[in-house]
Amino acid sequence: MNRLLGARARWRWVHQILGGALLMPYFLLMQVVVGVVAGGVNALDSAPLSLLAYALCLPLVAATALFGPVRPMSVAAVRAMCGVPGEALADGPATSWAARGRASAWWTLHLGTGALISGMTLAVPPMAVALIAVPFVGRLRDVRLGYGWFTTDATPYAAPLAGIGLLAGLVLCAAGAGWLLARTAPVLLGPTPADRLAAAEERASDLAVRNRLARELHDAVGHALSAVTLQAAAARRMLERDPEFVREALAAIEDTTRRTVGELDAVLGLLRDGDPARPDAAPAPTLATDLDGLLARTRAGGTTVTAHQDPGPVGDWAGLPAIASREAYRIVQEGLSNALRHGAGPVDLRIRVRAGTGTAAATATATAHDTGPRELEITMTNPPAAPDADREPRSSGGRGLRGAAERAALLGGSVEAGPRGDRWRLRAVLPLAGGDR
Repeated sequence: MNRLLGARARWRWVHQILGGALLMPYFLLMQVVVGVVAGGVNALDSAPLSLLAYALCLPLVAATALFGPVRPMSVAAVRAMCGVPGEALADGPATSWAARGRASAWWTLHLGTGALISGMTLAVPPMAVALIAVPFVGRLRDVRLGYGWFTTDATPYAAPLAGIGLLAGLVLCAAGAGWLLARTAPVLLGPTPADRLAAAEERASDLAVRNRLARELHDAVGHALSAVTLQAAAARRMLERDPEFVREALAAIEDTTRRTVGELDAVLGLLRDGDPARPDAAPAPTLATDLDGLLARTRAGGTTVTAHQDPGPVGDWAGLPAIASREAYRIVQEGLSNALRHGAGPVDLRIRVRAGTGTAAATATATAHDTGPRELEITMTNPPAAPDADREPRSSGGRGLRGAAERAALLGGSVEAGPRGDRWRLRAVLPLAGGDR
């Protein structure tokens, strides 16, 4: 009984009545055409002419469904009223003629079936009520409709059974048509292979953007929090003994937070669809412009950082391709954050441009000025913290290190991190690619 009169069945019934309402303009137009062709008669007064108008309007329905937003509108109605899972239906307008043809077939089926069910819904209940009331209303028994079983000579108690049968038939027809439409919708309104490919590409693009934003937020905010925490702790310890150191630490905290707020604002701007780049947004940090400041802020927290920089044939870090300089800065930043959170003792940082390995990736991305493939190598080592130290346990699979590896992979490079002897080592190799500087 729930399948015939439950909430889902009732919503499917409403969906069919909606289809009948959408067919009415086509049907009325064909009524006029048929009436004119038949000699100026009123086609509504003739059942055969009305059926002919109904049959002739269906091709017109199919033709108009080849254009316009038929599929999105149909999909929205099916999801809301027919109980069809959303993933079984396509999103967006049909782009190929095959998809348009399927949407046209659905539109014709929906409107054609809906017109029949709508007509039955309008005609059957009043007739059924009249039949059921025949034994109880004497005037109804005096009405002659031209059918022997429905005249005054027929037993009046057969009429209620006929009325109940009509109502049952209406319910069965509506439920059956609703079931048919629900089963047909995924076939005619489902995604085509092209739709599935487009959806997969969109999901991959969204995931890539989310991963990029996650890396930017982790590297910028994570490093800032680690640096500020150590700087504040060092300032607290030296508050009474070395006021000058405290002032430097507080200045470093102020500079770190100001820069991080600017970077955070730039990243959050990417989350707003259609948000144009602000002219005052902080530019992405690079080795050329921001490495010295990064090292100074790290040292202000009390951590000794020894940096060995060898730009080699590029002259200085400004000669690096822009994308390599940006990603290298983030990798150095993540390495320092990792050292601050998990390590102890001085940090040894070495950045140099060296001759490449001659791999396909390095060769393909070499700059126009190269005589051979070159690579940017970043190596960072520091002692691990003692087991009883108040530091987080270190691992080679943290979120930040995965982000650094993803950054290197985008350029065809690699990142290695793990214990090496009595020290922890992070090593990154980035092929130097041409591009915007």
